[in-house]
Amino acid sequence: MVQRLVPDELWELFGRVVPPTEVVRPQGGGWRRAGDREALAAIIFVATSGCTWRQLPPVFGPAWPTVYRRFAQWSRDRVWARLHRVILDELGARGELDWSRCAIDSVSLRATKGGPLTGPNPTDRGKLGSKIHLITDRNGLPLSLGISGANLHDSQGLQPFVRGIPPIRSHRGPRRRRPGKLHGDKGYDYDHLRRWLRTRGIRHRIARKGIESSQRLGRHHWVVERSVSWLAGCRRLHRRYERKAEHFLAFVGIAALLINYRRLAR
Repeated sequence: MVQRLVPDELWELFGRVVPPTEVVRPQGGGWRRAGDREALAAIIFVATSGCTWRQLPPVFGPAWPTVYRRFAQWSRDRVWARLHRVILDELGARGELDWSRCAIDSVSLRATKGGPLTGPNPTDRGKLGSKIHLITDRNGLPLSLGISGANLHDSQGLQPFVRGIPPIRSHRGPRRRRPGKLHGDKGYDYDHLRRWLRTRGIRHRIARKGIESSQRLGRHHWVVERSVSWLAGCRRLHRRYERKAEHFLAFVGIAALLINYRRLAR
């Protein structure tokens, strides 16, 4: 199962951001350190299956407290963001990223335990929740992502998440971080956002409130909606179970990098 969840290519990419630790048994006896590959496979299993840490099956080797400590340490070190960046660079170098039409959207989830970056969800009768923001390329591959309270308006996320697109390697030429065109629904219908995008050389296609239907964006906007459903393929994201915001963001990052890695492995 470790080989299936962490193939050799993914393990090699992971080694670029976290140097592998040699697993040896201490000469004086005691427990040997659990391998990073087994711990990574266990973390991916938790993310995709949605099980709790205590429900982690023993087939991976390390016990659940060890896996959780490794997950917490890697989350503090921003390993998931760096691994996502490495995978994006590989996709860009192979010409797999299409910058011509990018799209932005968000999805709200209920937060069962509260914590930072939560707020009353206006679409869920004011229950406490968090929101995932996402920008994808034309193929639906996540380029920039983040979290906020569910009460944060979508329009407030556009500028920081467009700025959050990292400089990514290109098949030809210098690194790139600006889409040619950005699609958004009516939640981003504000003139100051349109002006801001134009100053950055980004064309826009944002639905206008009271004038046109958001369905007219479906031809190009559906890719980010599909990516949101791909994120839900990681069952740990059906709700926010993590009290710590950095742990919730870590699972969002793991889901995004798995989406991109599947495209890389094709």
